[in-house]
This record gives sequence, structure tokens and C-alpha cells, in this order.
Amino acid sequence: MPITQAPPTSTSITRRTSAALSREPASARLDVPLPRPSITPEPGQRGHLQHLLVSAIRTRHYSRRTEQAYWHWTRQFVLWSGKRHPIDMGAPEIGQFLSHLATERNVSASTQRQALAALLFLYRCALQIELPWVDDIVRAKQPQRLPVVLTRDEIARLWLQIPQASRRGLVLRLLYGTGMRLLEGLRLRVKDVDFATGSITVRAGKGDKDRTVMLPQSLAPELREVLAERERWHAVDLATGHADVELPHALHLKYPAAPRQLGWQFLFATEDYVTCPRTGAIRRHHLHEDGIQRLMAKAVKAARIHKTATPHTLRHSFATHLLQAGYDIRTIQQLLGHADVETTMIYTHVLPATQGGRGVLSPLDTLAA
Repeated sequence: MPITQAPPTSTSITRRTSAALSREPASARLDVPLPRPSITPEPGQRGHLQHLLVSAIRTRHYSRRTEQAYWHWTRQFVLWSGKRHPIDMGAPEIGQFLSHLATERNVSASTQRQALAALLFLYRCALQIELPWVDDIVRAKQPQRLPVVLTRDEIARLWLQIPQASRRGLVLRLLYGTGMRLLEGLRLRVKDVDFATGSITVRAGKGDKDRTVMLPQSLAPELREVLAERERWHAVDLATGHADVELPHALHLKYPAAPRQLGWQFLFATEDYVTCPRTGAIRRHHLHEDGIQRLMAKAVKAARIHKTATPHTLRHSFATHLLQAGYDIRTIQQLLGHADVETTMIYTHVLPATQGGRGVLSPLDTLAA
């Protein structure tokens, strides 16, 4: 099965499809025809290696981003070798390929580790071949980088450049107010927002873990408006036969009625219907991350902020500002969903030298006094 496009990158419904749907009676549109299932490629046929890899990944319920990354590095490995099949290669070739990435393509250490993880998974899980330890690898140097963090003043200037009524702007405010990652915010479903308890449940975050974060009370009125609009859209979807949504794993088999229930719908949904490249289903999907990233870049430029700030910068700013406010590192770790507190400790290095319990005063300032 091709994996060149994942559901988050669904394309808008075409005019031809839209016109065809408008000519059909509602009863005929209840079941969108799915594409014909592809025949499983036999060994030696085109697509067999990809089928083995994707099947192994989906059996383990890895994320789509992992699926795309692992197939990317598998292709790169095969192309680098002159299109030899991985069965005809092994640990020496993997070591040479990884060294090639570090010496000739100058990739970062994290990229090199990702490529190694992809190839080890390919051999051990997809091809069922045990490899000896891969030696003689030229390792890319691991630099120590600090995350980019916006000050409170820069955050305030940023919000001035984002329209108050913008749904994408609301997503950005929610990222800063909760510390969520971009896709965690976009994949929120209606049932995940609990106004009664003032909490938001983040489902299947990084590492496929759930967690609970606070619901910023200043955003509650706007979220209620989005929810009311989502309810109106869902009523239209039910009437036109497009009340459908992608569910994790095989929940659509266990709960056949769930895709048509409001609680499972994406909160930040697209205004138009889109075509799912995996199934061919025509339905609403969540907003695409590209639109959020473009809005952030435009607002950063308009606010005259001379930092390389992205939507993920808001997550870093969330953690740093909580530290500045005196919250303990364990609480912040739980809100961010970090498995190890050492990951959260990086934000203590971002604090100004006068904070974080160090109270360092520059010697130049003592001379001036």
C-alpha cells in the first residue's frame, strides 16, 4: 500500500467530486465507495519490500510519522546501494551508509540515529533477519542546543498580530496555554475538552501516551464557540451522509457507530470535505499543520521578533514561563508528557542567569555600582 501521503495531508475535495456529490441523492451518498484493495505483492515484485515494512509497522501501531520516516530511510538505503535488495546486504553496508550520511551528507546526529533505527527495524522486524552489532560507523557529532523561548512580552506582541476570531490563531494560543505539541492540539476531539473540570485530555501523544493538561479559562469562551460551530457542521454532515471520522487502530470495528458520533469528531475540523488518501473516504479532517505554521511565521515577522520561532516554540515558552513562575519541575514534566525528567531539565538552562536559584550578577554590573 503506498504511503506517500498520510491522512493529515488529505487533499481538498475536487470540483468534479463536489459536483458529482451534489447531483446524487442523500441516500446514495451514505456510503462513500472505497478504493479497491490492492493485491499483496509477491516476493520479487515491485512494492513487496514496502508492503513488508508497512505491515510490520502497523502491526505494532507505530505512528504515521514513524511509518513515513522508516520507509524514507529504507528507500534511501536501497538507492545508495545501487538498488540492491536489503536481503543481499547486511551490517557492513548499513555501517557504510550511516558513515556516508555523516561524512558526505553532513546530517545531524539525531538524523543518523533515526536512519539506524529504521534499518534495524527493517531487518529485524520486517525481514526477520538478526544483524550483528553494526560497527565502524562514523558518528555525527551531537551538539548541545538550547530551545528557542519567547519572552512574555514577545508572546503578547505575537497575539496582537493574530486575528482574535481566527481558528488557527486559537490553536496557537492553546499550544502556549497548555504546552501541547502542534499535532496533539490539531487532533483534539470534541470529547477531549471538559469544561466542567477545566481540563483537556491529550490522546495518543508522543509514545502513544495519554495525559491531562489544564484548559486555559481565558480561551474557554472561544472554545465554546468552536464547539457550537462544530455541532452545526456535524448536523449538516449527518444530513448529507458525510458524518465520518478516522478512528485510532480498529475502533471503527469495535464501535461501528462511533465515526458518526459528535464526541469523536475533530474539534478543529476543516470547513470543506477532504478525500482521505488511504481509504478514499470523503469527510472532514482536522486542520492541516501547514496553515498553523504559516500563520505563526507571518505573526512572528509582523511582531518584529528576531528569533526562529515555530509553533513548537510556544511549547518551550510554556515550560519556561511555568518555571519562572515557581512551579516544580515534576509538575511541568507531567504537563509536557516527558518520560524522563532529564528531558524537562533542559528548560532550567534557558532561564536567565538571575533566575533558577542562581542569582548570578555580572561582574561588570558590580563595577558600575
